[in-house]
Amino acid sequence: MATEQQQQQEQPQHEQQKQQEEAAAMLVEVTTCKYSNRVLLKTILERDDGGVGLVGKTVLIGGWVKSSKEETKEPVPPPPPPPPQAVEKDSKVDISCVEIIQSRIPFFRSIINVLGIGNYQAREKLEKPAPRPLPPPLPSIAFLQVSDGSCVATLQVLVASSIAPPCQLLPIGTCILVEGVLMQPLVPRKHVIELKVEKILHIGTVEHDKYPLSKKKVPFEMLRNYSQFRPRTTTVASVVRISNALTFATHTFFQNHGFLYVQVPIITTTDCEGFSEKFQVTTLLGKAAIKVKPNTRNDTDGVSPEVIQSAVKEKSKVIEELKRSESNKEALTVAVQDFHKTNELASQLEAREKSKPGTSLEADINFSEDFFARQTYLTVSGRLHLESHACALGNVYSVGPRFRADSTKRVAEMSMIDVEMAFSQLEDAMSCADDFFKFLCKWILDNCSEDLKFVSKRIDKTCIAHLQSMISTTIEKISYADAVDSFKQVADNKFEKKPEWGDALTAGHLSYLAEEIFNKPVIIYNYPKEVKPFYARLNDDRKTVAAFDMVVPKAGTLISGSQNEERFDMLSSRIKELGLPREQYEWYLDLRRHGTVKHSGFSLGFDHMVLFATGLTDIRDVIPFPRSCGKANN
Repeated sequence: MATEQQQQQEQPQHEQQKQQEEAAAMLVEVTTCKYSNRVLLKTILERDDGGVGLVGKTVLIGGWVKSSKEETKEPVPPPPPPPPQAVEKDSKVDISCVEIIQSRIPFFRSIINVLGIGNYQAREKLEKPAPRPLPPPLPSIAFLQVSDGSCVATLQVLVASSIAPPCQLLPIGTCILVEGVLMQPLVPRKHVIELKVEKILHIGTVEHDKYPLSKKKVPFEMLRNYSQFRPRTTTVASVVRISNALTFATHTFFQNHGFLYVQVPIITTTDCEGFSEKFQVTTLLGKAAIKVKPNTRNDTDGVSPEVIQSAVKEKSKVIEELKRSESNKEALTVAVQDFHKTNELASQLEAREKSKPGTSLEADINFSEDFFARQTYLTVSGRLHLESHACALGNVYSVGPRFRADSTKRVAEMSMIDVEMAFSQLEDAMSCADDFFKFLCKWILDNCSEDLKFVSKRIDKTCIAHLQSMISTTIEKISYADAVDSFKQVADNKFEKKPEWGDALTAGHLSYLAEEIFNKPVIIYNYPKEVKPFYARLNDDRKTVAAFDMVVPKAGTLISGSQNEERFDMLSSRIKELGLPREQYEWYLDLRRHGTVKHSGFSLGFDHMVLFATGLTDIRDVIPFPRSCGKANN
């Protein structure tokens, strides 16, 4: 009986010991990438021991040279010649006559040359010995700092000149695939482990003079012209890894909360906000569908070209001011329409001046012959299309590019996260936005520690502390009316104009609320209906809508959302009130005609979130291939 109890006690101990041995064995194993059979440097360099536990392991690694140097081995001195043997005084040395004559030949030749007898100079040139060959290059070792993009740290790789010519390996940007043994440096350096190469499988050489990253430090402004090479820099590589973590966190959050992922279209026939600057999609350019026909109208009679051009410039200035101040969006819509009419009038007048009287020309675009047989645009927002799935599947989300043809913005293409929830109201959307934002902050703190350390060292020293404070802080929620009232106590010299009720809050106003007045994230809700999209639900006061913005210190507005109008009559009236083309929104109105439901959602500017996490100041530096007015290089 005692023996059985002892065996039962020993069995768990044995299993525990076995598990410990298996865990210890795992510590000294390296994980290879399944699809390239190489070891990621992250699995070596980000171990707790820095990779020392892998000493003696043979691994295959690939990457790009970040920096390099060459060290020459000291040549081994030749052995000293043996000492000459002493000759005894009494010993006799036998020397033949031939040897005596041969030893005197140089002397006789010099005398003959002085006397000029014979052609001995030419013979002497012919008899000169061939030049000695150059000595072989001294053996050397190339010390390469190699990165494969999986982590911030680099691995020091040692390649002897007998394996590969150093001139091929040393240039920055060279790609190598090598096999070797991990070892500790003989001379203590900042690296605790290095790779001694035994075999080279690939060398991707670099044209040093043409490679833009040949210099160790390249400013961001220059890097934007070489977006194909930007990920090879340490800073941009860290930004990409943080962006990847945020993408994974987004899917994790919504999947864990029962949301379904939906891909919304990029090409649409609908202006999703009703007043946005859209990119038009067409295949008609250069085709016969665009015809030029005579114009017999006399709209420009009695008007000089100078007057029209002056009016165009003035209206353009008005639009720019309205965009910068984020003023009344209805006023902006009217101003844009007026500008287009004036610009069209100027074009007609210019054509009339260049042609004969009565034969001014204009373009006749027949969109029925276009690819989609109607006018189409690149989408500004995915929320309208996402609603169709929310009204059938419940809670849905989407991630994708959104486009704005606005020359005042730094970029024309941005990545957005759109969310829609059925059976939910404004308070639910604000709560979800708050939880999502905090989840993102915590995720990158937990999963991007090395990248955040690098970012805090090179870009923003406070980024880690700032992210931590976002998690622990309770968000402030205030109405638009209260926000406007709070500015009454602010000194007059803080802003060009203090906001009054009905004005759109500028980026400066919102940042001041979050950074100076509350010093934490703020949600402003119940905006005037004039400054928010047409689909936001009208409140009972008939003056405000159930819409909100989340403003974060040092980041500005990260999230905008609303409870959407589910009442057919109300939504139809708003479309008519704003003068929007009803035919574009018939499909959207159908969701109210058949099985309508209260629903809400929001959009998060993904690129702005990456900008906030990294501490960078220009959004073009966190977008892989930034597109802006006049800039689309690849």
